[in-house]
Amino acid sequence: MHEELIAQAQAWLTEDPDPDTRTELARLIDAEDLTELAARFSGTLQFGTAGLRGELGAGPMRMNRSVVIRAAAGLAAYLKKQGHDNGLVVIGYDARHKSHDFAQDTAAVMIGAGLRAAVLPRPLPTPVLAFAIRHLGAVAGVEVTASHNPPRDNGYKVYLGDGSQIVPPADIDIATEIAAVPSLTTVRRPTEGWDTLDDSVLDAYLARTDAVLSEGSPRTARTVYTAMHGVGKDVLLAAFARAGFPEPVLVAEQADPDPEFPTVAFPNPEEPGAMDLAFATARACATTPDLIIANDPDADRCAVAVQDGTDWRMLRGDEVGALLAAHLVRRGATGTFAESIVSSSLLGRIAEKAGLTHVETLTGFKWIARAEGLRYGYEEALGYCVDPDGVRDKDGITAALLITELASQLKEEGRTLLDLLDDLAVEHGLHATDQLSVRVEDLSLIAAAMRRLREQPPTELAGLPIIRTDDLTKGTAELPPTDGLRYTLDGARVIVRPSGTEPKLKCYLEVVIPVGSHQDLPAARARATDVLESVKRDLSTAAGI
Repeated sequence: MHEELIAQAQAWLTEDPDPDTRTELARLIDAEDLTELAARFSGTLQFGTAGLRGELGAGPMRMNRSVVIRAAAGLAAYLKKQGHDNGLVVIGYDARHKSHDFAQDTAAVMIGAGLRAAVLPRPLPTPVLAFAIRHLGAVAGVEVTASHNPPRDNGYKVYLGDGSQIVPPADIDIATEIAAVPSLTTVRRPTEGWDTLDDSVLDAYLARTDAVLSEGSPRTARTVYTAMHGVGKDVLLAAFARAGFPEPVLVAEQADPDPEFPTVAFPNPEEPGAMDLAFATARACATTPDLIIANDPDADRCAVAVQDGTDWRMLRGDEVGALLAAHLVRRGATGTFAESIVSSSLLGRIAEKAGLTHVETLTGFKWIARAEGLRYGYEEALGYCVDPDGVRDKDGITAALLITELASQLKEEGRTLLDLLDDLAVEHGLHATDQLSVRVEDLSLIAAAMRRLREQPPTELAGLPIIRTDDLTKGTAELPPTDGLRYTLDGARVIVRPSGTEPKLKCYLEVVIPVGSHQDLPAARARATDVLESVKRDLSTAAGI
């Protein structure tokens, strides 16, 4: 085993084109660090519907140039088998470590395979890449990003020509082609031949953002903005300036790209502490801002915080999802409103009352974006698609514009986003959501929790009887199979699933409390909080987590 592992590592070392990972791997081989070598050579990073995502480093279980070149070669082979012999592949990248290298390698592989390739001019938000695919008539797109993962990670997200992320069976077919690459020496990688785009694509994207807003709508809301050390700042500021909003006050410590993400443990607005600097900036403003906007590092997600009493609080993704839906309905939007199954059922109530089609999909915008006749889509993890004809994916820039327009409109009426949430609760019932999220080092703990829930299913949570259990691995009439469990309770709903992009078990909770009038809201919120806490506690016990 010892000799076999060392031989495997040395074979990888001879092909590795990156001096950084070659040095790293040579050091591990020289030290005979079998534990670390085994972790890196225990298999290969699996290509799936999220593409690739993992920790940077040498070896097939890490993100590195060797792994990316193989992935690009597999994608190129897949595209050629689909008949796209001279098709264009457009490539974007964020500001993480190695992102530019991975983008350049991808372009080189595409040219070597006889395809055409164009690379965005610099690190830009993921929605700009998603826009560019259809704008340029590309047959596929690649975004090099790990989104809101920790600093040590990077990733590789693949889109096809419709501008949506891949779904089965494309992921399986591409993975098959990746596995068929015999060695890196067989992959042609010329040093030139691809285009580096100028700002015309970005300009076209920014021109498209204007269409998100209503002509002549109020543009008075004042914002504080954080890019969370990512690539969103310049594009968001340009979009806000075009729209005529007041210039956002920047969270200076987090404004510029920094792959180390020095001020946050995890560069995700949902994580505890990530918004602290934004709150501090808002408190320090001479004029109290109307809202705080945050993008995640690749700016496809949008977080919103508002002043609640004397302090600031971040709205849940489900709250922002309902607010944007209500705003679009008020503006006369038509078409399909879509959401993932783990998002709040309030969207369905809003759509039903407006006479609009409502669709639930599996988790992820790769599914939401494919809803027929899509006009608006969202998922609770801060993802919103408000202009599907422009960007068929979540877009944190256009979502920020739309929520700021809504805040401006309410401001003109002497109201706030919280007032509108109160109105929606009275009209449709209080839909309170929460999440139980468990991050693990050992992935087997997640599998064990799912197995325990299937073998010893709970019959009630928080004293509420479970009236229906759906094992989502079997699929439903509306949904393809996925690893998850859905519990329908009397007045509540729970979904449990492993995260597709992080080592987490995620449990999504919703409680619906009928509300007679605005005076009943405090009691309804107190009741909802109690029930959600009890559901969390009972679910933790049932899952053994």
